Amino acid sequence: MAGNPQDPFDALDGYSRTVAEVARTIMPSVASLHLAGERGEGTGSAVVFTEDGFLLTNAHVVGAADGGTARFADGSDAPFSVVGADPLSDLAVVRAVGETPPPVQLGDSDRLVVGQLVVAVGNPLGLAGSVTAGVISGLGRSLPARSGQAARIIEDVIQTDAALNPGNSGGALADSRGVVVGVNTAVAGVGLGLAIPINATTRRIIDSLVRHGRVRRAYLGLVTTPAPLPDELVERTGQQTGLRVVDVVRRSPAERAGLHRGDLVLTAGGNPVRDAQGLQRLMFAEAIGRPLQITVTRNGALVDVITEPVELLDSPR
Repeated sequence: MAGNPQDPFDALDGYSRTVAEVARTIMPSVASLHLAGERGEGTGSAVVFTEDGFLLTNAHVVGAADGGTARFADGSDAPFSVVGADPLSDLAVVRAVGETPPPVQLGDSDRLVVGQLVVAVGNPLGLAGSVTAGVISGLGRSLPARSGQAARIIEDVIQTDAALNPGNSGGALADSRGVVVGVNTAVAGVGLGLAIPINATTRRIIDSLVRHGRVRRAYLGLVTTPAPLPDELVERTGQQTGLRVVDVVRRSPAERAGLHRGDLVLTAGGNPVRDAQGLQRLMFAEAIGRPLQITVTRNGALVDVITEPVELLDSPR
């Protein structure tokens, strides 16, 4: 007597079942991007994140191209145009013409923990619809980014051991529920991949790219690094860390306000500043030209200064 055909998933263990289910959820929405520009042909990956054809990818993937073709796992393709790119976050948005697969769900990378299972979906080395799995190897990594003369540190970058190769850039990094928590951006070495996080700050960047095609940023002219607070300040403020000023750019708003190398930034705009992200999340369009109070500790004393950020003018991509 012939038995019933076995569901392929019945033969999988729990780990494999999870990875296979995430792949089945995410893969249709991940495109292989083919771009043509002044520097020749380029490829990368992108992921559909809206019902009306917007795809998220890396700024370095689109480069100076204006558009190209998006090819999906079901064999369909669609022309796309570049809506906007932000090299200082390495994020870009493109829009496909015509029907696209359903969008993925974007999550919150701030909820990730080291050791958590993640699945990377992209198109490495021209191999469409490739899936790799691994764990979160580290959180809070930093990645330098540059646009012309402007430089910035991308904070809270996700480190994973899921295998990434050229062409994975712009693809999806998803958790075990199939929720996209990062955009794969770099191969930093054997067994070491990096992804731009999906969090409150990057959501603002993505929204600005969709709406305006660019990101307007405020600029202070501070170079900082996280640093622990002295014990007496920890007791007084309940805050464990601040930002040590490593350098102040000449003729910048920070220099005009009287900030100095060695200052330890505690708050900005009344909000505690515990890391670079705490300051960078304030540096968007609404801060341009408006007074911003910054509290620092200097030679054991608390000092308040009023800065007025200016607009950071990036070079065109």
